[in-house]
This record gives sequence, structure tokens and C-alpha cells, in this order.
Amino acid sequence: MDLFSFSSTMLYTAFVVYLIATIFFGATIRDKRGKAKKGTAGKIGITLTIIGFLAQIAYFITRWMASGHAPVSNLFEFMTFFGMTIVFAFIIIYFIYKLSVLGLFALPVALLIIAYASMFPTDIAPLIPSLQSHWLYIHVTTVSLGQGILSISFVAGLIYLIRQIDQSVKSKRTTWLEVILYSLILFVGFIITTTVFNMMNYSASFEYPSGNNVLTSEYTMPAIAGPTDGTLITEDAMQPWFETPGWMHGVDAGKKFNTLIWSFITGSILYVLLRLILRKRIGAAIQPLLKSTKPDLLDEIAYRAVAIGFPVFTLGGLIFAAIWAEEAWGRFWGWDPKEVWALITWFFYAAFLHLRLSRGWHGEKSAWLAAGGFAIIMFNLIAVNLILAGLHSYA
Repeated sequence: MDLFSFSSTMLYTAFVVYLIATIFFGATIRDKRGKAKKGTAGKIGITLTIIGFLAQIAYFITRWMASGHAPVSNLFEFMTFFGMTIVFAFIIIYFIYKLSVLGLFALPVALLIIAYASMFPTDIAPLIPSLQSHWLYIHVTTVSLGQGILSISFVAGLIYLIRQIDQSVKSKRTTWLEVILYSLILFVGFIITTTVFNMMNYSASFEYPSGNNVLTSEYTMPAIAGPTDGTLITEDAMQPWFETPGWMHGVDAGKKFNTLIWSFITGSILYVLLRLILRKRIGAAIQPLLKSTKPDLLDEIAYRAVAIGFPVFTLGGLIFAAIWAEEAWGRFWGWDPKEVWALITWFFYAAFLHLRLSRGWHGEKSAWLAAGGFAIIMFNLIAVNLILAGLHSYA
């Protein structure tokens, strides 16, 4: 328990230090007192980022020691490790290109991922039989590292789009850019909603049929969407407005779908409030702060991140995954939802590199592809893990 407590403290420390580092990176675009001040803020920002990264490594090692296995076996552990790989990739890219503004966007993405992870159960549990293999940390850590590097491509692409798209007139480009920013705010909505109802200790129980069994689902938020054919057994709890669609067969699909709905509601309210405060699109509000950023440099970073992350993801997400699947299930490929979306991710980034190198898709086209790739990664991590049933539903 001492190791577990220390591990949790180190993760919290890393989160706070990343947050402070983000503020210093923000000073590099707001400071009007000269390049020397900006350089100092950037150096402090990257120093704090490294300190936070070391704290997160301490979390990872001590949790491994406490559990006896690599801490990447459930959504809390995987998502925190994913956040760590994003920070690691950013640190490497920073020392190559010395672009401080990248930290202003990369660290908040990592913070959202880590905060999102903290909403899931953090208890240490023994591994189920199918995960008791050395391929657990070989396959999962390699996949996460590849996705972390690919996420930096998204960060650079997002900055490029905000920097370059004409915000003076409404267009499809400004609309899609706003959709991306809105999607990030939905993560904040998820975090706020989950935190509030956890503080309220809200709980409502449902019974629902599953095959020949009757299962119980514990909702931690008021039920807008109840389980399919479910019955509320908690007195005075809010009755659900409708049932979860029957095709959602994942473990506790109703509860997870309900959480998704609450995230959309809270995130949408937050987005509307921001629009009322700013009195303009969020992209338009950020754009003036990025005038000094070189678009060609952002374009190069977006490409380099894919060029490095793609082979790493190929190794972990396809080759190592197939070897482990053969060892665990007796086949290299089985069209499991997780496997299918890993393949879709691979094809997408293969197309990215093909279009970039053969068709000359540079600049804005490349940035949109980077954003699309990150959307696929997040769909794979959230929707496929939480809603779709399959051999990977243990996550």
C-alpha cells in the first residue's frame, strides 16, 4: 500500500508540474518584453516538463512494483501511460526543433488524457489469464509509444490549422477546425461531470438480462440512458429517459453510453459559455497568439512525427499484436473490433505518408490528415474499448 500511495502521489505531482509547465510555455507567446524573456520562459517550461516526466516514470515503476506486472492492463493504466508517451515524444521533438508553442498544445492534450484516465478505477487487480504474458508490456507499450509520437503530429497540425485558416469569414474549414476544438472540450466535460458526481457519491443500480444471467450495473451518474431491458432497483433515483441501443454489447455498455451522453451535455455547455465569453470562434481567439509561429516548421514536425511514429505503431500494433494473438488465442488475426480499428489506423497513416511523399500533400492538407489520424486513435481508445464487445473488452 505504501508503494501504491507513493505511485499515486507521483502521478498527481506529474499532473501539477505539467500544468505549471504549460503556463510557462504560454508565456512564450504572450510575453512582449523581448526574445530573452521568451527564451527563459521556454527553458523553464521544458525543465518543468522533464521533472514532471521523471515523476511519471516514478509512478510507473512503483505501480509496477506494487502490482507485480506492467501497469498497462486496464484503461486507467494504459491512458496514463499514453499521456506519458505524448510528453516523451514532445520532449524529443522540442530538443530537435526548439519550438516552445508546441508545449502549449501538447501538454494540455497529455493532461486531458491523464485526467480522463483518472476517471476510471485506479485499484490494482491481478491479471486475467489472457494477459499473463511478457507480450503484455512488449505489445502495449510499443503501441502506446507509437500513438504518442503520432499524437505530436496532431498537435503540430492543429497549431498549423489555427495559424493558417482565415478566420475572418465562416467556411467549411473554420467549421471543421471548431469541431476539433469542440471535441477537445468534450474531454473536459467528461472530467468535470465525473468529478462532480463522484463528489456527490451518486449511485443508482440497474438489473438487466445478459444471456441466461441477470447482471447488475452501478451507475455513478443519473441515468439518461438505462441498460437495454434494464430495471431500476434504487429507490428515488432518476428514471432513464430511454434505453441503450441493443447493438451496444460491450461490458456495462449502458453505463458507458450514459457517461458519453453526460460528457456531451457538459462539454457543450462549456463550449457555449466559452463562445459567449470570447464572442468569437475559439480558433479565431487563439489565432492572433500564433502569428510568430513558422507554418513551414509546423508542417515539418507534423510529417516527421508520422514518419517516426508509423513504424513504431506498425511494430507494436500489428506485428507484436499478431504474435501475442497467436500465443493467446491460436490465430494471428480474428477480425476483433480492436484488431480491425488498429488496421484502419495503420492504413490511414500509410495513406498519409503516400499522399505526402507521392502526391505532394503538404501544409494544410497534411495538417487535416494529422487531425483525422488522431481522431481515429481516440475512437479506438474510447469507443472501441468502452462500447464495442470483443476479446479486448477486459480494458
